[in-house]
Amino acid sequence: MASTVDQGRDTSISAVHFDILQTHILTRLDGPTLASTGCASSTLHALSTEQKLWTDICNQTWPSTNDPLVHRLISTFPAGHRSFFSDSFPTLDHRRSSQPNTEHPVPTSQLISAVDIHYQDKLIFSKLQESETLSGWFMCSPFRFDLLDPKESVPTPVKLEGGEDTCRSNMEKNLTISWVVIDPTRKRAANVSSLRPVSVQRHWLTGDIEARYATIMAADRSCTSSEFVQCAIVVTCGGKEGGELHVKEVSLTVEDMDGKTLSGKECLVILQEAMGNGRRKKGKGWEGKERYEKYLELKRERRERKQRREKTLDMVCIATGVTIFLAFWALILFR
Repeated sequence: MASTVDQGRDTSISAVHFDILQTHILTRLDGPTLASTGCASSTLHALSTEQKLWTDICNQTWPSTNDPLVHRLISTFPAGHRSFFSDSFPTLDHRRSSQPNTEHPVPTSQLISAVDIHYQDKLIFSKLQESETLSGWFMCSPFRFDLLDPKESVPTPVKLEGGEDTCRSNMEKNLTISWVVIDPTRKRAANVSSLRPVSVQRHWLTGDIEARYATIMAADRSCTSSEFVQCAIVVTCGGKEGGELHVKEVSLTVEDMDGKTLSGKECLVILQEAMGNGRRKKGKGWEGKERYEKYLELKRERRERKQRREKTLDMVCIATGVTIFLAFWALILFR
């Protein structure tokens, strides 16, 4: 009887063998749950920081990280794959800091993009791309990453069925993308894409369907006069009714509130600031659209203010010109 009572007394997590915890319990958790579990006790913290757990979670969340290059790179992060997950999940929320940024950007030789597109949680596109960042061409040219060549397309198992409204609705609900930008020099990363599209439209000329994903980030005043910039990802899909949907374009640009595409040098400053000081915002993916709509409203108000200033300046110039003209003729007439 006493033996039975003693056995029933120890109901804490420490009563479970380490192998059972690590093999049969922790391996079933997703990243956020595993991170929370590690805060419960010192024992769980030690078990939940096992690199293999985080490597498997990263590979499942972002299949592009299976690449040996990314694996070696992530292993140099302060806490390996755990640091990478903390940097990249789920989406970036970077707002202007109350303190001015006095740090100079650290030169980096390249940026690495790890991109994964899912439709109804099924992987339809995955690619890793290295982009050099030291050449004068990159520094001065408009910042733009293209993952597919103009004549290249990727077939998907997705059928293009139903009318235009049905197709747009399906893409808004089911087509998700993660675009993780990795800075090998600073050993930081950030997911610069909204989880779900902020808009889905049919191109007026080609008829292709364009899904836009956007992350709104605080701008650096040394780069642009805008308060915010838009990190815009466009996924262009085409196909015939009843046939397969093809991914024809996957591109990334960064634009200011005047619609100007920033240069590579300007974007490096903003991205490095966002990677270091941006928060990682949890949610179901619709928050990105709400912030994008607020950004469009601010953009419209900015444009209207600019038009009013230009109109006022034009009126002042006209009035000045008329005054000078009348004064000139008055001088001639009364001479």
